Amino acid sequence: MTASVIDTPARREKSRWAGFALSERQTWGLLFVAPYIAIFVGFVLFPVGYSFWLARSPRLYVELANDPIFLRTVINTFVFLVVAINVKMAVALFLSGFFTHPRWWVKVLAVLFVLPWAVPSIPTILSIRFMLNPEWGVINQLIFKLTAEDGPNWLNDPTLALTLSMLVHIWKSLPFWTLILLAGRLAIPHELYEAAAVDGAGAWHRFRFITWPSMSTLYVTCTLLSMIFTVGDFNSVYLLTGGGPADLTHVLATLGIRYLRLDQVGLAMASIVCALPLILPLVYFMMKRLSR
Repeated sequence: MTASVIDTPARREKSRWAGFALSERQTWGLLFVAPYIAIFVGFVLFPVGYSFWLARSPRLYVELANDPIFLRTVINTFVFLVVAINVKMAVALFLSGFFTHPRWWVKVLAVLFVLPWAVPSIPTILSIRFMLNPEWGVINQLIFKLTAEDGPNWLNDPTLALTLSMLVHIWKSLPFWTLILLAGRLAIPHELYEAAAVDGAGAWHRFRFITWPSMSTLYVTCTLLSMIFTVGDFNSVYLLTGGGPADLTHVLATLGIRYLRLDQVGLAMASIVCALPLILPLVYFMMKRLSR
């Protein structure tokens, strides 16, 4: 004798929701993740989405294209990326080899070398700005004592001001990338250099056939990362020059401040959105290299 079960709508509804029941472990997991999700939504998704909403009008991009300062800013950004990053990474590659020497004074220099990257950006860059002051800056005072002539107005020439901004950026971030490349050098087996030395290879040949093939992937990845970071580098330009003189040293990371001062929030957001076509390809190529 068999008993039949009546399939009622209430039973079907209960069985449908039974598959969505959370275990105790899953419930606790959601509770622990909930604060992070709330912070991510409140401080990342909402600001980014609101920025895109403010910059949604095509009229804003037409105004940007007609603004001569925007074109100058795009050129400054490309010059900043090409010159500053290549110089910085080339010097970092050279210094990473220098800091591999076991001498004690090299270790002391390494500690001092890291200080510009370790200290906060605002006081250090503002200190450099005070040093470059044409009237009472320490650099012009030293020039006057040595030559009895007044020093130049360092930040009044756009080309010179942008060059100094690039030098500040290199000085500030060079220790970080040097440490990364130094770690890559130390990971190369020392036996390879010993075998090359036995075969009579010089320093250049050891670098060409051992060091560079072993570090080329790391070097390119660091260059891509540095480009992404540099596009958003606000401090090196704004704290030193403020975008001046006459707004001619702005980069895409600082141009939004100019429009905010003019009470043009939409243009400020649109100028930031214009950096995405530059950043997204860099992110794509970097992720493609890392996934190999």
